Amino acid sequence: MALNPQSSAINGPLWSIRARDWAEAQEVQAIPAYEVVFDRAAVGRGTRYLDVGCGGGVAARLAAARGATVSGVDAAEGMIAVARDSVPDGDFRVADLETLPFSAGAFDVVTGFNAFQYAANPVVALSEVGRVTKAGGLIVVMAWGPPETTPAATLPMAVRPLLPPSPLNAPGPFALSDETALRAFATDAGLEPIEVFDVDSPFDYPDELTALRGLMAAGPATRAIEYSGEAAVNDAYRQALAPFRQSDGHYRIGASFQCLFARS
Repeated sequence: MALNPQSSAINGPLWSIRARDWAEAQEVQAIPAYEVVFDRAAVGRGTRYLDVGCGGGVAARLAAARGATVSGVDAAEGMIAVARDSVPDGDFRVADLETLPFSAGAFDVVTGFNAFQYAANPVVALSEVGRVTKAGGLIVVMAWGPPETTPAATLPMAVRPLLPPSPLNAPGPFALSDETALRAFATDAGLEPIEVFDVDSPFDYPDELTALRGLMAAGPATRAIEYSGEAAVNDAYRQALAPFRQSDGHYRIGASFQCLFARS
């Protein structure tokens, strides 16, 4: 096995197909979490900021509004196109997390929001993040909270039966969903873990159509559609959403994430 496998050939097409739907309906659900991270990381004017696995650039847009100079990488060309539209002054590039196209020490703060579990080699990807972060700079890894205490975890789990068989060593979306795993991940990548904290960011959809628009745009959903058909995936999500329907027709689903702060 290559020491530095790359993930864009697998993930790029899956996340490109409905990139704008993802950015506008689902990626925005994490805005409260992004804001907490940026507050604690003191992202502001003059901060050189990079988001790896940047999706449609929602986090980058928030950082730019604070005065940061923003960059982003993603495996999906479709996502990068949306990010460029969202933040015209940003530097967004299609790239593998395992081979970042930036010089050593180029950034003050680097974030990976639910990104590293999709890398072909997460430790190599995080090591690359350490390389492009300045000495003493801040690295943030955000992952799902433990599924047993995160109601929104029922959504990605709903389509698991509709996906093709995964390799035995596939990490899955909750591979980093506890403090011990996050700290070990940072240490294995040569970083110094500082703290791990929880942050709430409930999913709030105005209606079922918006919820399905966002959920169906995820890469795993695209793969499930290819394998089991769109109707089956749509139905699985509708059933998973049903318990969270409010009396006025909107959907509110508790979601929490675990964040690791580490130093390069």
